Amino acid sequence: QVQLVESGGGSVQAGGSLRLSCAASGYSYSTYCMAWFRQAPGKEREGVATIDSNGSSGYADSVKGRFTVSQDNAKNTLYLQINSLKPEDTAMYYCAADLNRLCLAGWGGATPTWHYKYWGQGTQVTVSS
Repeated sequence: QVQLVESGGGSVQAGGSLRLSCAASGYSYSTYCMAWFRQAPGKEREGVATIDSNGSSGYADSVKGRFTVSQDNAKNTLYLQINSLKPEDTAMYYCAADLNRLCLAGWGGATPTWHYKYWGQGTQVTVSS
């Protein structure tokens, strides 16, 4: 059973940093696409970053230069480093996985939710001004 568990969220002041983690278990596919999404109250869930089993990554325009996605294959863990946090980054952050295929070409980090079968429960990020 595939399981994704996020951690690392919290309350920070604008300009601060956080590193989110997503521990993955229950699968052994060599080809995959992993993604970070966020959902603010009253808004749709939006993709912000992707990384695949080849190490290729993509970012939504709104987060380029501030967000960095990475993975530690030995630990089966996905990370999202968020720097220069802004109040508009306040949201629940989710990791998601699509197994046995790479990320959608041409979408970058603004990847659609329908591409992903597996989701974590989310970790809250709150940024105060």
